[in-house]
Amino acid sequence: MTATLTYSERRVGLALSVLLTLLGFAMAAAARQGVMSVHGFMALALGLGLAVRLGGALYDPPPPRERMQRYDDAPTRFGIAMTLVWAIIGMAAGVWVAALLYWPEATPPWPATSFGRLRPVHTTGIIFGFGGNALIATSFHVLQRSARARLADSVSPWVVLLGYNLFCAWAVTGYLMGSTQSKEYAEAAWYADLWLVVIWITYFALYLRTLARRAEPHIYVANWYYLAFILVVAMLHIVNNLALPVRLTTAESFPVWSGVQDAMVQWWYGHNAVAFFLTAGFLGMLYYFLPVRSGRPIWSYRLSIVSFWGITFFYIWVGSHHLHYTALPYWAQTLGMTFSIMLLVPSWASAGNAIATLNGAWHKVRDDATLRFMFVAAVFYGLSTFEGSFLAIRPVNSLSHYTDWTIGHVHSGTLGWVAMIVFGAIYTLVPQVSGRVDMASPRAVEWHFWLAVTGTLVYVIAMWNAGITQGLMWRTYDANGALSYSFLQSVQAMAPYYLLRTIGGAMFLAGAAICAWNCRATMRAAQGEARDRPLVAQPAE
Repeated sequence: MTATLTYSERRVGLALSVLLTLLGFAMAAAARQGVMSVHGFMALALGLGLAVRLGGALYDPPPPRERMQRYDDAPTRFGIAMTLVWAIIGMAAGVWVAALLYWPEATPPWPATSFGRLRPVHTTGIIFGFGGNALIATSFHVLQRSARARLADSVSPWVVLLGYNLFCAWAVTGYLMGSTQSKEYAEAAWYADLWLVVIWITYFALYLRTLARRAEPHIYVANWYYLAFILVVAMLHIVNNLALPVRLTTAESFPVWSGVQDAMVQWWYGHNAVAFFLTAGFLGMLYYFLPVRSGRPIWSYRLSIVSFWGITFFYIWVGSHHLHYTALPYWAQTLGMTFSIMLLVPSWASAGNAIATLNGAWHKVRDDATLRFMFVAAVFYGLSTFEGSFLAIRPVNSLSHYTDWTIGHVHSGTLGWVAMIVFGAIYTLVPQVSGRVDMASPRAVEWHFWLAVTGTLVYVIAMWNAGITQGLMWRTYDANGALSYSFLQSVQAMAPYYLLRTIGGAMFLAGAAICAWNCRATMRAAQGEARDRPLVAQPAE
């Protein structure tokens, strides 16, 4: 980190570290005890650690002048490492809470290990920890290569990555201590939400500043998707997390929204987090790494632009399809259902564009497990978007909603689409930023691929069957018009499916652990060899 910073940049970093230390001290001193105090000490420890490191290297020899003619890959390497750390944390929590549904008596006496506290640890750890770090790390790499320009400065990337991971750590530890805002996918304390706004504005500004100094006149489509992800997520986060703190010295707060308005805002946020966090950003990843790995240009560049604007326009309206048969006005429910169905067109355009890109390169898909990850990701993206549009239809939703079918749908997207494209990008990136030709163990990549695919299929098929079984049992009536099955009977019927879900999740976790080991081995084998690569002209499409 410090080796790539000039004296003036180290001074700026040192000043920011001191400010973080003071912020942490103020939080810990003001709260004195409870969640906010713990988070204050976490910020204090990070600030002190950075201050010591930067202060100790303040007068070290400056980096060579030619560094400005090289890409800045150090933040990408750190972001990949944090991606894998959060993958293990989030997936391990997911396997544990899945196991608790099958073995509820296994719950230890500690509240922090209960289903209610670990479930948001799983969702936040995977979506924001694993997915968010992957998006930030790959966006820095893609931005520099497609713009043929070094990042606008060397401090902001570290502010974004370290600040973002502090936010994720605050959120997860808050859940373990029982502190939430009772919002789907957005439960961190109010001060953590404010902290993320500052970090996200820094991220957005860095991205725009780097694009503005690009040597490549064309802005490649991957950057369109990354920018949409950054901009819209900022808007979603601010509106959904508006809250009034009880006191400035506590983590508790009151939401601004209430009643059906709160439900609408939460699902406007929730589904657009799927749209612009779990879809747009990862499509940017797909549109860059798939052509790079396959050695073929994207099948239709125009189609990628058309699908971008279709996804951007249609997705923003679909959140209300989560609120069928509720107090939300009927017209709003219908609007969400209608746009959800129309969304299938640009979504399949992206999936088809990706698969068509592989025409003439199927022999590479057969032989290259990394490219197979990307191919499977494109297939699951097409399947999960079709399923999402199908489940948004009101009569279908009456069967599927509140059942485990929704869980199966979510995980076909997160495991089959998001995680697969992330692993494909990681296996492409790690050798590049480590100064190697290939991963340390190509055989381990093969093992990871088959564990991931098998685990995903076991998990998703089990949850599809569980959900349909639940929905049918809940709406089966006898000759007298009474329910044929009690709710308890429907829960008991889920036992084999919950066991299969646990097994499928454990297989996926095992694959992620293999990936982390392989990446660590690759980076360690390249220590002392990896150098930031020189700026070179690359085709923009």
